[in-house]
Amino acid sequence: MPRHVVATLRELPPGGRKRVAVDGRDIVLFNVGGEVFALADRCPHQGGRLSEGRLVGLVEAAEPGRYTWSRGGEIVRCPWHGWEFDLRTGRSRCEPSRLRTRAYDVSIEPADPGPVETFAVTVEARRIVVDVPGR
Repeated sequence: MPRHVVATLRELPPGGRKRVAVDGRDIVLFNVGGEVFALADRCPHQGGRLSEGRLVGLVEAAEPGRYTWSRGGEIVRCPWHGWEFDLRTGRSRCEPSRLRTRAYDVSIEPADPGPVETFAVTVEARRIVVDVPGR
């Protein structure tokens, strides 16, 4: 599977989101507490941009009147009709076995610029000059 470098962590700090295009696909990246998730930037219901959605948590009830809150910021709510999707899996909160948006694998890797070639630089009359040796 092809891999694509889409951003740096500096561009996507904790709490941030970034919309990117990869091979003609709109993808939204979310940084939740230092963990990065990637989803297709399209709600399967009617195409709302999940990159414009609100991040919420999970509210569950084991019995009436007893609620628990968890997974803060790990659920994105579509801005058009409120459909909710799990950032980890892309599955819908209302019908997880049937409805989903595409979730992509994400890895954070060290920057490896490879060998760096250096050149002598001087300033002449306020112009920057780079000396590039001939081949």
